[in-house]
Amino acid sequence: MAKIHIKRAYDDAKDQDGYRILVDRLWPRGIKKEDLHHDEWFKDMAPSSDLRKDFDHEEGKFSWFKEKYEEELNNHDEKNSWLALVKEKLDDGPVTLLYAAKDKDNNNAVVLKEWTEDHL
Repeated sequence: MAKIHIKRAYDDAKDQDGYRILVDRLWPRGIKKEDLHHDEWFKDMAPSSDLRKDFDHEEGKFSWFKEKYEEELNNHDEKNSWLALVKEKLDDGPVTLLYAAKDKDNNNAVVLKEWTEDHL
C-alpha cells in the first residue's frame, strides 16, 4: 500500500503527491478554487468550527487539540466513508492531505493522517 503524506495547500503540486485531498473546513486564504490542484475537498473530516476556534493554532494547545480532534474523529458520521476513500486511493498510489496552517507540525492534517493510518 502507498503512503499518506501531508502538505501545505500553498506549496507546489508534484506528481508524487498522488491523490490530493484538502482537509480544512475553510478554503485556504488567497487561493482561487481553480488555482489549487486538488482532487477532492473533504471538509467534513476537518475539526468542528468550535474546536478549530478554541485551538486557534496555539502551539501550547496542540496536545489538547489532538485529543479533542481524535474524539471527534472516532465519533464522526463520515469516518467510514473517509477511511474507504483513502484506502481505495492508496491502492492506486500516494494520498496527500492538504492544509493551510502555517505550522507544519501542529495542525489538523497531522492528526488526521496519524488517525487514518491507525484505522486503516
